[in-house]
Amino acid sequence: MPLDEASSRSSTISRTLADFAAGLTWDGIPKDVRVRAVHHMLDAVGIALVSGTYDFAHRTLTALSGLSGAAEKSVGVIGRPVRLAPRDAALVNGILCHGLDFDDTHLGGVVHPTVSALPCALSAGVQAGSSGKDLIVAYILGIEVAARLGAVAKGGFHQVGFHPTGLVGTFSSALVAGKLFGLSARELTQAQGIALSMGAGSLEFLEDGAWTKRMHPGWAASSGITAAALAREGFVGAAAPYEGRFGLYNAYLGPRAAEADLALATAGLGDRWELNQTAIKPFPACHFTHACIDAAIRLSPGLDIGRIRRIRALVPAEVVKTVCEPVASKKRPANSYDAQFSIPYLVAVGLLHGRMGLGDLEPGMLGDPGLLALAAKVDYEVDPKSGFPRHYSGEVIVEMADGQTLSHREQINRGAPDRPLTNDEIVEKYRINAALAVSPERSRAVEATVLSCAETDAATLSADLTA
Repeated sequence: MPLDEASSRSSTISRTLADFAAGLTWDGIPKDVRVRAVHHMLDAVGIALVSGTYDFAHRTLTALSGLSGAAEKSVGVIGRPVRLAPRDAALVNGILCHGLDFDDTHLGGVVHPTVSALPCALSAGVQAGSSGKDLIVAYILGIEVAARLGAVAKGGFHQVGFHPTGLVGTFSSALVAGKLFGLSARELTQAQGIALSMGAGSLEFLEDGAWTKRMHPGWAASSGITAAALAREGFVGAAAPYEGRFGLYNAYLGPRAAEADLALATAGLGDRWELNQTAIKPFPACHFTHACIDAAIRLSPGLDIGRIRRIRALVPAEVVKTVCEPVASKKRPANSYDAQFSIPYLVAVGLLHGRMGLGDLEPGMLGDPGLLALAAKVDYEVDPKSGFPRHYSGEVIVEMADGQTLSHREQINRGAPDRPLTNDEIVEKYRINAALAVSPERSRAVEATVLSCAETDAATLSADLTA
C-alpha cells in the first residue's frame, strides 16, 4: 500500500494494533506459543547473566545506579544484587539481554524483539502488580508488534543507517507497558503516537565498535514505559505515527519508504504468531553471519589451513553494509563488537577452530596472527541464491593453492523458523551461558523460575532473577 494512500486512512495501523492489544488474553494465545515464549525469555535471561560479567555491564550499572532515586516499586536487575527505578531497570536489563548479540531475531523484521519486550514487561509488570500470565501475554504482544513493524520496512532501516530494534521496539514497548497498565484501546493508540517522538538507534557503532547498540532495546523499553504513562494521563500523541507524512516509515526510510508494505503491520494478527517465526541464535554474533559461520565449521575438519589461497563468502546483498564493509576494519576487528559483525573474522574462526563461541571474541583471540592472516584471505560476494529476509543464507568457498575448490552452503540458517532450535536446545544454550556466570544451583533455580513464571507474579519473578 503506497504511503500517500495510507496516510489518508489516518492511524489505521495504530488503532488496529491498539484494539488487538486491548483484547489479547491468555486463552486467546495458543498453548504452543505460550510455551515457546517462556523459552525465549529463558534464552534472554541466560544471556543477561553472562553479560553481567563484562565491563560494559559494570559501567552501565554504575551509571544508572547514580541516577536512580528511591522508587516506590523498584525492579531487580537480572543477575545482580541491585534494584532500580522501573525505567532505569528496563534500560539496564535491555542492555544485559542484548549485550552479547546472542539474542533472538525475527528474520523478516530484522529485529531483536525479546530484548525490549521482556525488560519492559518486567518493569511495567512490577509497577502494575501484574500476574505472571499477564506478563507473558504482554511480552508476546511485544514480539508480535515489533516483528510486524520491522517487516514493513523490508530491511530498509539498516540500509539508511538505523537499527530497527531501537526504532520499532519503542512502539512495541509502549503497547507492552500500556497493556500491563490497563490502558484502553484509545489510550494505547495515543501511546503509539507519543512513541513516535522517542524511537532511536544509529548504526554508527559499526564504524568503531561503540557500545551504543547494546543500549537500543533497553532505551526502547524505557521509552515505551514513558509513552504509556503519558497516554494514561491523557497526553496527546501523533494521530498517524506509522502512515503520516513524518511518520515512522516516511521519516526514517526517506526514498525507501516507497518500498515499505504497510499491510504487513497488521497482517494475521491473532491468527499467525510471529513468535514462532523468531529465531534463537546458535552463535554470539550478528545473525547475518550465522550461515557462513556454520558453512565454515562444516568445511573445517581436515582442512589444511596453510594451503588456502583465497576464501569467498556469499552473503545477501542486504547485509553487506552491516557485516562486510568497510573491508579493512572487518578483516582486522578492533574489538569484540567489531568481530561480531565481521564476516571475514567469523568465517576464519569457523575454518580454523571448527566452532564459534564467546571465547572467540576475547582480546587474545582478536589479535591472533594466524587468525588475522586467514581473515585477510576472506572476500565477500553477493549471494545470487539468497533467501533473505526469510532466511539469512550463506555459502563459503575455499580455493586451495593447488586449484582445488571446497564449498559448503547453508540456504536456511540454523535457528531460523524453517530450521528452529528445539525448546530443549534453548534450555541447553541457557545452561551453557548461565554456567559462565553463576553456580549450578543458581542456574537451576533461575531456569525453574522462568519456565514456571505463569504461576507466579511479576514482582516475584523480578525478585527471583535478582542475585
